[in-house]
Amino acid sequence: MMELHKGPAIVAIGGGHGLSSILRGLKLYTDDLTAIVTVADDGGGSGMLREDLSMPPPGDIRNCMEALADTESIMQRLLSYRFGSGRLAGQAFGNLLLAALNGISGSFDEAVARMSDVLAITGRILPVTNANVVLEATFENGTSVQGESRIFSFKKAQNCRIREVRLLPENSPALPAALEAIRQADVVLLGPGSLYTSVVPNLLVDGIADAIRNSRALKIYVCNIMTQDGETEGLSASEHVAALFRHGGEGIVDICLCNDRAVPRRLLERYSREDAEPMRVDVENLERLGVQVVQRDLLDLEIDYARHSGVKVAETVLDLYRDCAETRIF
Repeated sequence: MMELHKGPAIVAIGGGHGLSSILRGLKLYTDDLTAIVTVADDGGGSGMLREDLSMPPPGDIRNCMEALADTESIMQRLLSYRFGSGRLAGQAFGNLLLAALNGISGSFDEAVARMSDVLAITGRILPVTNANVVLEATFENGTSVQGESRIFSFKKAQNCRIREVRLLPENSPALPAALEAIRQADVVLLGPGSLYTSVVPNLLVDGIADAIRNSRALKIYVCNIMTQDGETEGLSASEHVAALFRHGGEGIVDICLCNDRAVPRRLLERYSREDAEPMRVDVENLERLGVQVVQRDLLDLEIDYARHSGVKVAETVLDLYRDCAETRIF
């Protein structure tokens, strides 16, 4: 492994594949890296463990650990291995390992720290809260649904936009270490990832949005490359930022970082069948929100999806940090 030199203190907040993809790039440029991860997931293998063991969902945490782990390839394969049959069908071994550690630890964040030590990860991974939270979405027609895994199908049935989401119970306390990491950060990243089910839920945990607004950090929203079927169809980049402001308050984003590389036609055709399209970057509306717009080539050309390249995002983030370092007090 290459020797790391301590770079800026970066806090990346989100969940799902979006967060883990940029962590793989960021770890190459700084060893002062903290991932703050949503615990609102209640679907798939994570949902099963959550229901059976009354523990926070391990899946998004596990994905981040795979991204930051300094392990042999066989260990990475082991963590992501999913059982193909029987009662464990579809369950990832890494989820089970974290569940076992949770069983012998005093808290979920302690279990995450222990597993991080085993895998010798770069930086830290923190659940945003230890509370057992449920995500509720309310739609523009006034209907609502509880459970992160139910939002997609419910939205498709209602055929209208999400108006807001909230966490139950409300005022669930943030992990103190997460708040401290934000306070000490040089850069805070929001996204990429599902707007209402991966990014916004973190802002609803008590103390997180206030900590971001009050932080000295450069605050960057890494906007998705595509809209998302069942969540953000038809929304522009400014509408994504406006949703962040509605849920977390103004002042939590300084820069909206957007991809400007054309998505290959073969991918566009596939995404169009899912009612997804390239993000519309409406610069004037973003600037009216008081947000600086930065557009760069952020597309990963080595995979068969329209997703961010972790290295491209990391390099751009470091450039933006260096550009503003002279005018900010870090």
